[in-house]
Amino acid sequence: MSDNNIHNEGEFTKADIHQGEIDKHIDRITHEFREGFEFLKAYPKSVTIFGSSLVKNDFESYKNAELLGGRISREIGYAVMTGGGPGIMEAANKGAYDADGMSLGLNISLPHEHITNAYVRHSLKFSYFFARKTMLMFASEAYVFFPGGFGTFDELFSVLVLIQTGKIPRVPVILFDSKFWDPFKKFVIDSMEKSYDAIDPKDLNLFEITDSLDRAIEIIKKAPVSEWWRNIN
Repeated sequence: MSDNNIHNEGEFTKADIHQGEIDKHIDRITHEFREGFEFLKAYPKSVTIFGSSLVKNDFESYKNAELLGGRISREIGYAVMTGGGPGIMEAANKGAYDADGMSLGLNISLPHEHITNAYVRHSLKFSYFFARKTMLMFASEAYVFFPGGFGTFDELFSVLVLIQTGKIPRVPVILFDSKFWDPFKKFVIDSMEKSYDAIDPKDLNLFEITDSLDRAIEIIKKAPVSEWWRNIN
């Protein structure tokens, strides 16, 4: 591969990919998946919390994520898993950490965001987004989404599609903060369901919007603990 192609992504084509590079990526991807699954095996009961990395610690959503992380640890005894970064991730990890719970972070190497927050007890760093995302949503007992940006929506739709298509069992998907999520639900109803028939009306039951920490805890407590992922067909 020429130096020009290395520095100019616009001129990079599939023809420039050499077998050695393919093998290197395959080896690294395999390594990340193997390490990720081994990491998850050590924490069979967990809740994954998603949300914006840009939220500051004086935001209400930060405080709620911190409270929820603490309550999950104290009242249910589950591990709290996040992407390991700042914002909502830091808040949820802080809540679990301060409650002496298991605070986990699956971090990603990014040019602008690559430091694991100080409240993660055990972490694993990934180079590939798809490998990290698989681990974040592969085996938790529930998924909680706080307000976020493109990455949060990417993760939300990935979880919903896995449930919708039966690739994972029906697990709770909690959207916390109705002010943020009600417009999303309206879009889903008005555009996806009514205007274009792009989804089945029953798909609206795949998630629940709430502003109540008590309700979130109640949902998580009722969620069945499953080892389905150890025996994937």
